[in-house]
Amino acid sequence: MRRASDAERERLHDTFAALCGIESPSGHERACADWVANELRRMGLEVEEDDAGSRVGSDAGNLLARIDGAGPDTILLCAHLDTVPLTAPVEPVRLDGGWENANDGILGADNKSAVAVIVELARRLTVGGAGRPPVGLELLFTVCEEVSLLGALAFDATRLRSRFGFVFDHATPIGEIVVAAPTLHRIVAEFRGRAAHAGVRPEHGRSAIAAAARAVAAMRLGRLDPETTANVGTIHGGTAINVVPERCRVEAEVRSVDKERVEALATEMIDHLQDAADAAECDLDVTVERTIEGYRTRPRAIQVTVAEQALRACGYEPRHILTGGASDANAFHAAGLPCTNLADGTEHNHEPTERISTDALEGLLEVAIALVDEAGKALAGEASR
Repeated sequence: MRRASDAERERLHDTFAALCGIESPSGHERACADWVANELRRMGLEVEEDDAGSRVGSDAGNLLARIDGAGPDTILLCAHLDTVPLTAPVEPVRLDGGWENANDGILGADNKSAVAVIVELARRLTVGGAGRPPVGLELLFTVCEEVSLLGALAFDATRLRSRFGFVFDHATPIGEIVVAAPTLHRIVAEFRGRAAHAGVRPEHGRSAIAAAARAVAAMRLGRLDPETTANVGTIHGGTAINVVPERCRVEAEVRSVDKERVEALATEMIDHLQDAADAAECDLDVTVERTIEGYRTRPRAIQVTVAEQALRACGYEPRHILTGGASDANAFHAAGLPCTNLADGTEHNHEPTERISTDALEGLLEVAIALVDEAGKALAGEASR
């Protein structure tokens, strides 16, 4: 494996800064998608854009490009183009050995560090003179990942030829390999009580907010065990301070790597909602949706062993972890494509203090280069057996 040159590493930083400077909150990825597509086309690659945007509420679709390999097999590398909502303009600057936003807002390293790495890997393998890779590559850039993986879920995975795939979307030190990710259930409860004048006839009213508060107070929330969390995220209700509130809407989630645990906790939360509604003499409508499908990966699955070998080749010690966060890997697993999420070295994602060190960004490029080489070895060895 030829390591990235000084010129390749510096170009990676330029690409990363350019991408971060293109604001692309979920649903508004058009400018970022155009920038990536234009870069890939300048390398001579064909770029296809699907119709996911019109189906998930974005102004852009998912982008797919391919690089032919020397062997018959193909692997997937995936990153998402969107970021969480912005609280300040993005002005990427290099400070204290890393990249930060000069303003009080996110940087966008989640997931533009991975986008930049994949773009520069493509450049290396096309116009950079590195030659044809040992395996073919499918490069996928998704939209609306930060909104329940909508872009990846809308992508037609039957278009892919890959044996397995990788995403780089876990904000922990490089070396960590996600081998289990959660199933997520979204719960929406609508309490309907009875309006009345709060100062004249409060006893005639039935407070939907009081019922919702009783339900939430009874729930077990936060981290319930190493694999399970529950949260009430929003409560909306009432019309004025002098009116007993007739309506209240509660949105909650429960997530766990253990699918049976998710089902049990969702049922428990619904029971608390119903008990509270009954006690307050309110009506209740509840909907439950499994928005994300979880997975557990076998420790010796081929994509995991490839990741381990690539990390070791770059000087990182592999470590298997489970996570409470979902990624596009969840969507591909659900579609039948084995996919592993690798830590990307970013820090404080979704926060104004988000950053990535220059070492981590350059290290992520080295890992991507090594993944291609190690995948070629593993798949060639598999074919020879």
